This record gives sequence, C-alpha cells and structure tokens, in this order.
Amino acid sequence: MAPWVIAITGASGAIYAFKTIRALLAAGEKVCLIISEPGARVLREELGWSLKGGVEEFALEIKEKLGCPEEDDSLLCFDCNDIGCCLASGSFLTKGMLIVPCSMATLAGIAAGTSRNLIERAADVTIKERRPLVLVPRETPLNSIHLKNMLALAEIGVHIVPPMPAFYFGPRSIDDLVDYFVSRVLNLVGVKIDPSI
Repeated sequence: MAPWVIAITGASGAIYAFKTIRALLAAGEKVCLIISEPGARVLREELGWSLKGGVEEFALEIKEKLGCPEEDDSLLCFDCNDIGCCLASGSFLTKGMLIVPCSMATLAGIAAGTSRNLIERAADVTIKERRPLVLVPRETPLNSIHLKNMLALAEIGVHIVPPMPAFYFGPRSIDDLVDYFVSRVLNLVGVKIDPSI
C-alpha cells in the first residue's frame, strides 16, 4: 500500500500534526514522516517532545508517543536533509503529501520550486506527479507575499487549508476543534475518519 507523506515544519500547530498522523495510522494508512529542524523545535516547545539525536531516535520517540510498536513499519521517518532518498523521486509511489503545519518559508520555497530540503523536494515531486498536496499554513495576519504564494499554489491545484476553527458543531474543548479540523483535512484527500479520533 502506498503511504502518505507528512511533513512538520516550523509553524505553530504541532498538535495538528500529531493528530493527523494518529488519525491516518488509526485508519490503516502508512505514513512517511519528515520533520524539519524548526518543526522539531515546535514539537519540543508545544508538545514537550525531546526529539534528540538522529532520525532513528526521532522515530522511536514518535512511535512511543503514538503507541506504535518499534517494529511497526506503518510509520517511517526520513531525514529532512536527505534529498537523495526515495521520497525525492516521482517513481516512489505515494498517495499524496500533507504539510501540517506549514511555515511560510516552506510555502514560499514550494511556490518558488527551490527544493532546498526533502520537504520542499517531496512537495515538488507531489506537484509534478499530480498527487494531492495539502498545506496547512499557520500564520496571521497574512501579508501580500503570503497571499501571492498561496494563490500561485492554489492555481496549480494545491489545497491551502489554514487551521481556522469552526464553531457550528458545538465544540466543548480545544481537542474538539483540532479533531474536527483534522477530519476535514483528511476527508479532503479521501481518508474518511471519525472526528472524535
């Protein structure tokens, strides 16, 4: 089964990333995870994760946080600087890519096609192979540069999905708001989940 590529970058909203990965795994999907250095910092600051060492240590800690056995291959972690790995090639089949949260620097790099790291390169591959790409930008207020970059990507079919809370369903907690948003993101790419996951 082809995996989903999930990237975590240095924007606030690490809880969205955690719950997106958890929901995908609970739905029986496979995940290839890339975390930028600023993304790791956000995970440390917002969720209290240590994420010390290399990719192997990251993978073990993340699997522990998600309750996955060490030997479980449904979640694989990749080095953000390894632009020669399988995720950098269009011949490696994936279902698509979600960047949750997506920093404005990453969004700008994707819009410009710079491929400075594995996240930008994997996004470029996703676009050229016409697979679904979802960006969850977390910045406010938005300036005209942010908006132009988002428009450029939206015009080629990239889904731009800012994590804007909805209140019409009667949320009672922050978890309710996050879970509902994650369900909307995943439903957008055809992964149907229970919003209460």
